[in-house]
Amino acid sequence: MASKESSPQSQPINLAQIPIPQLTQIKNQLTSELQHLTNSFTQLRTAQAKFRDCITSIRDGIEKDEGKKAVKGGLGKRTRADDMVRTNTGTPILVPLTPSLYVPGKLASTETVLVDIGTGFYVEKTPPAAREFYTSKVEDLGKSLKDLEGIVQGKQGNLNAVEDVLRQKMMNESASGSKDPKGGGEE
Repeated sequence: MASKESSPQSQPINLAQIPIPQLTQIKNQLTSELQHLTNSFTQLRTAQAKFRDCITSIRDGIEKDEGKKAVKGGLGKRTRADDMVRTNTGTPILVPLTPSLYVPGKLASTETVLVDIGTGFYVEKTPPAAREFYTSKVEDLGKSLKDLEGIVQGKQGNLNAVEDVLRQKMMNESASGSKDPKGGGEE
């Protein structure tokens, strides 16, 4: 009873028992799925790079590294916050309208930034909160990419197995076809 209730994906299938036309369909389906997953992987990588660019833009555009800054009284440890200085309001910047079109603008505020949280919604956040938001997005996408990479590798393994069996069956069929006395060539 348990075997009837389990999903068909959890039971191994003997590929050698499947006819060539069905193997070809399975191969085509796996190829299509693999292509879709690969495209998804590329899109996630692109999104992750854009979030990293946002972090860089906040860090380099709003907060600039002052370099080697002396610690008060020469005591204590320096932190990254000690090395940061705010960019002045009114600083000229380039504002992206599209990925390839920028227009000149001036920085209106250094206290808050607008963060795109998806589907056209923006939220005002402080620069550290915005960096934290984008950092969490980069980490989440990293986990998703790792999971997707495992799925892609599994599908690729399945595709390779189907291609190997299909190739073997076609070689066996062509070999048996040339030895077949019904072929009319050999008597």
